[in-house]
Amino acid sequence: MRQNTAMKLGAIAAVTAVALAGCSAAEDGPSTSDFDTAMSTPTEITMWAWAPGIEAQVALFEEAYPEIDVVLENVGQGGEHYTKVRTALEAGTGAPDVAQFEYQYIPSFVLTENLLDLAPYGAGDVEDQFTPWTWAQVTNGDAIYAIPQDAGPMGNLYREDILSSAGITEAPVTWEDYTAAAEAVKADSGSYISSFSGNDAGSFLGLLWAAGATPFTYDGDQTVSVSLTDPESQKVVDYWQDLIDRDLVAVDPSFTDGWYQGLANGAYAGWLTAAWGPAFLQGTAADTSGLWRAAPLPQFDAADPIAGNWGGSTLGALSSTEHPIVAAELAKFINTDSAATLAFATEQSLFPTRTEVLTASEFVDQESEFYGGQRVNEIFAEISTTVDTDFQWLPFQDQVASSFVDTLGKEISERGDLSAGLAAWQDAIVTYATDQGFTVE
Repeated sequence: MRQNTAMKLGAIAAVTAVALAGCSAAEDGPSTSDFDTAMSTPTEITMWAWAPGIEAQVALFEEAYPEIDVVLENVGQGGEHYTKVRTALEAGTGAPDVAQFEYQYIPSFVLTENLLDLAPYGAGDVEDQFTPWTWAQVTNGDAIYAIPQDAGPMGNLYREDILSSAGITEAPVTWEDYTAAAEAVKADSGSYISSFSGNDAGSFLGLLWAAGATPFTYDGDQTVSVSLTDPESQKVVDYWQDLIDRDLVAVDPSFTDGWYQGLANGAYAGWLTAAWGPAFLQGTAADTSGLWRAAPLPQFDAADPIAGNWGGSTLGALSSTEHPIVAAELAKFINTDSAATLAFATEQSLFPTRTEVLTASEFVDQESEFYGGQRVNEIFAEISTTVDTDFQWLPFQDQVASSFVDTLGKEISERGDLSAGLAAWQDAIVTYATDQGFTVE
């Protein structure tokens, strides 16, 4: 199996090498003259992205660089997008110059050497514009593989009316508080405090992140580590095992009809979600406007709050591009231009990664009627400052997500033994990594 993968990766690497041979940028990066020439020469460049309304940011780039024509295509989102990117790379034709990548997918494209290192193109000059944890997600050593675009630090959205009826007048600060709220809510209204779902690894990994766990490491080459059964991770599953065993939390699969109804009809009194969740919920449960509130995630140690992240994306340039200077500048411009990034946050509901936007009054001062007049953006901006910078991904995150559903996710869905599921998930990932030829530490 590893041999087939190696052959495939070798073919891709060969395409990459040919493409790079045609590039003008040296290892030290282009000179100012190279940059000026590239940005003033009529050039067509292709970008694949799914971010809603990103045409506005592209228009700003084309206004700044009138000789550059950006062909924007949305080829799908999630797995469909990455499959098409990989297919084009393997074919050696049709790949975009710039593409959107979620943070967890960057290592898989680093492994196959398909991402252009943006460091020689001045990406390091914009590092101080971003929250440290999002910047850590796009770098490996001195290499910079993408520019952060949006993020999903996790918080707690909850029904103020349901909790108040149960005598809970403040958002739970600790997980102990959350358990007490779950007990009170179930006794008062029959509602679950939330649904703890087994069909989406992303939210669970965000909770591990918030517990201070570092389940994965990747050296950017062939060495990984998998530590899903460490004390921090075990602490998380032990916590949720208790709520499941006492029927204080639902285990309905996320993003299904029943789950949507649970949010809309009060079957769930809350949702532990990412910074994109507030806008999503407004569309999902519009009839409950005014009843919801936002707060940070409950903590194991309230004196040392830690948040996790769920979702978010970046823009990276493909190493196969024939226009690396233009591609790198496009990725940088869209995610650093003040007007472009403020529009992402205030008009397109993408949670910002630039500190300038995270503190901009146009963003943080917005009051939300759906959340009882709260300044929800301000709450999540503060949460973003507490996200741990050390969390990493494996270069086969698709497999990690798939095996979650078959192991720990299955135990969650069946209200079974979460510790056994966690151990099975660990074993499945280690086996896969070993079979693929990785060194597992």
